[in-house]
Amino acid sequence: MAKLNLLLLAVLVACALGLVTSQHQARKRFAELELEQQRARELEVEYGRLQLEASTWGQHARVARVAGAMLGLAAPDARRVREVAGAAGPQEAP
Repeated sequence: MAKLNLLLLAVLVACALGLVTSQHQARKRFAELELEQQRARELEVEYGRLQLEASTWGQHARVARVAGAMLGLAAPDARRVREVAGAAGPQEAP
């Protein structure tokens, strides 16, 4: 009977150690998960900011202003513009 009690005590201690270890790992993983979720939220905010910035950079008025100021480009005089049709003429939609 004493051997059985010692065996059961050893099994109980092993189970307790396993439980403590698994709880520690679970808490550790949960903390890592929270950190990654926070990082994901920060990246979403940054992505939204970058989308807004990209749309600002690509606005037609800004592109025209930069082309005129930095590159010295200007729209041609409307009297000098000619529309040229393609060799086969206008294409019809199928």
